[in-house]
Amino acid sequence: MKFTFNWLKTHLDTDASLSEITEKLTAIGLELEGIENPADAIRPFRVAQILEAGPHPNADKLQLLKVADGSAEPWQVVCGAPNARAGLKGVFAPPGTYVPGLDFTLKAAKIRDVESFGMMCAEDELGIGESHDGIIELPDDAPVGQSYADYAGLDDPVIEVSVTPDRADCMGVRGIARDLAAAGMGTLRPLAEVYGMVSLTPIVGDGSLPNIAIADHEGCPAFFAQNITGVTNGAAPNWMAKRLTAIGQNPISMLVDITNYVSVDLGRPLHVYDRAKLTGTLTARKAAAGEEVLALNGKTYALTDTMTVIADAAQVHDIGGVMGGEHSGVAETTTDVLIECAYFDPASIARTGQALQLTSDARQRFERGVDPAFLDDGLAIATHLVLTHCGGVASDVRREGVAPVEQPTFAYDPALCASQGGIEVPADEQRRILNALGFTATADWQVTPPTWRRDVLFVQDIVGDIVRMVGLDKLPSAPLPRVPGVAKPTATPIQLIERKARRAAAACGLNEAVNWSFLPQKDAEAFGGGDWSLANPISEDLKVMRPSLLAGLLSAAKRNRSRGAQSIRLFEIGRRYFKSADGSSDERLTLGIVLTGEKTPRDWQAGKSTNFTPFDIKGDVMAICDAIGLDAAKLMTLGDAGEHFHPGQSATLRQGPQKVVAAFGALHPVTAKAFGLKGAVMAAEIYLDAVPAKRTASPIRAAYAPPSLQSVTRDFAFVVDASLAAGDLLRAVAGADKANIVAARLFDRFTGEGVGQGKQSLAIEITLQPTEKSYTDDDLAAISAKVVAAAAKLGGELRA
Repeated sequence: MKFTFNWLKTHLDTDASLSEITEKLTAIGLELEGIENPADAIRPFRVAQILEAGPHPNADKLQLLKVADGSAEPWQVVCGAPNARAGLKGVFAPPGTYVPGLDFTLKAAKIRDVESFGMMCAEDELGIGESHDGIIELPDDAPVGQSYADYAGLDDPVIEVSVTPDRADCMGVRGIARDLAAAGMGTLRPLAEVYGMVSLTPIVGDGSLPNIAIADHEGCPAFFAQNITGVTNGAAPNWMAKRLTAIGQNPISMLVDITNYVSVDLGRPLHVYDRAKLTGTLTARKAAAGEEVLALNGKTYALTDTMTVIADAAQVHDIGGVMGGEHSGVAETTTDVLIECAYFDPASIARTGQALQLTSDARQRFERGVDPAFLDDGLAIATHLVLTHCGGVASDVRREGVAPVEQPTFAYDPALCASQGGIEVPADEQRRILNALGFTATADWQVTPPTWRRDVLFVQDIVGDIVRMVGLDKLPSAPLPRVPGVAKPTATPIQLIERKARRAAAACGLNEAVNWSFLPQKDAEAFGGGDWSLANPISEDLKVMRPSLLAGLLSAAKRNRSRGAQSIRLFEIGRRYFKSADGSSDERLTLGIVLTGEKTPRDWQAGKSTNFTPFDIKGDVMAICDAIGLDAAKLMTLGDAGEHFHPGQSATLRQGPQKVVAAFGALHPVTAKAFGLKGAVMAAEIYLDAVPAKRTASPIRAAYAPPSLQSVTRDFAFVVDASLAAGDLLRAVAGADKANIVAARLFDRFTGEGVGQGKQSLAIEITLQPTEKSYTDDDLAAISAKVVAAAAKLGGELRA
């Protein structure tokens, strides 16, 4: 929600400074998003007068000017504006001025061999309008040398606040002013006074009535309207145009600008129809399936029979409460208008806007719930503005339907402010705050919220409003009671696994990334496609729920490579999204890893740089598996890591043949290319949801008891089939005598002459640990025999 400081002060009589107001806004729950003063950008521009204007000696369409801006000497300026002439007063930018509309800083320059210092400016060059027909022309009494920002009254800071969905009343400047007044920042001016009206009573017309009706009382409970005949649709007055421009709305015409202004000022959307373009009765009804409407944004929307529209006998003219149509929009030639002021059901508006993927200022207000009791007042203000600025004769007001204005009444106890809000506020002060906010509080504290506060549903909401106005910073700090003893752990088993995985990944030298859970469709297709697509995505590039964490990590790797990163080591912990067998959503906690680029940079010792290999990613996966409670040495290494991995350079880790706990290896070149990555890319996913959530009997570690006897190592070389995985042989050897063998590792692999075709030699070192006595030769021979026998079961033979 945007508004200017001076705009706010039309409703709020206050002496508070801008900083005091903005601090109070955040304190009362209207969080400050930002402050911008448009005058700051154009403060260096000065009011100046053209003293002389003559032809440029080397260009027919240029003039040579002498410009006075209050400096000691006039400036020589080359100008191409058709309206530049001697005696004209305009806006001058001296050398060194940054011109926001052109995005450059002025310097002295030669134009067609003639020196030029500064420039006379048009509106678009200052960024205050779109006109570029000529330079700005100011009145003859404009003071030469004064800052144009000060002369034009542009020194009016724009304030932007974040309004929560429940505070529909603060979608208008007056609602924000009301909250500030209740918080003690000033006095709320009477609304009739703000608009220069004697009272807010409906304007009595010539006795005629608009031709309107309601056929959809559920979607549009109330429809008020008033005709005005003989209007002149010119430009909006300067004060209104400046305020709309300041908040980013382009002034269009008087009639349109009035509706936009009232919507922002009072949170009351309106619509104006050109009566010459209407046929028969204007009716609020449900759309017929297949009907279409060309909206004011230039797009055509197909409607359904669940949507409320405003239509005449010929066609649909308005998506009720969302956006008007072009068919009946007002133009410069419009002379007879109908002003619509209706109440639309918030839920219906929200469903319609979501279905059409259409957002507008009107929808934002109607779906939050505008004040249903403000129909007559809103129509009276709009009619007053049209009659004042466009002339014409008004009809009487026609009212169809009844708006839901009933509000609940609560039995309130002022003591609740201390017991539930945590702050002592005198009862008289509580009553003052409630009255200032528009609540009605009887002598026995029967409290009724105003019609514009549809968010007050419980007594606690009243307490919240009082505390908010007093100030949350006034709440005393009180520690919660502490239960004696050591607090019980609150982390779930899966949370503990996630913590261990994150620490282990960081210990491996990986950098954590946090990516969106949404992906573009093409990124999801690289991993088999996503099962879940969003009906109302943030954007088309964030439409599919990710089936793999690798998609986001690969995109992050590409961004890092594009910015010069040579070595990329990323990991992320998050959820993948699938459909279960019954069609419901399924989320699976996963750790993803991507390695690409240089593993080690080139240096004087090693020479060339080295890149990551599948064994690097395997090492990281094994380390993380060990850290989260999976004994990596006991996991089975099998293939079939997935189509997005490189066949022969990837594998899975499994607990048994079926339960996959991790997939890792080199990414398939086609997948890497889809994400714009060149060279080898290593990737892995560890499925944390597959990790058993084991509970130990005691969190205390066992006492450290180092062995009293020296360990013994023995080397074996086995000739096995080339297709046999070394991990399978290691597990078989390590399990040959678990009482004595404490470790087994591969230290050499050889193929070629002397081994045989289709064979490989795997050299394994085993570590033996005696416990009660040192090994004898017979003991070692017996253990060695068990090792050889275990290898023989896999077809292994001792190498000669």
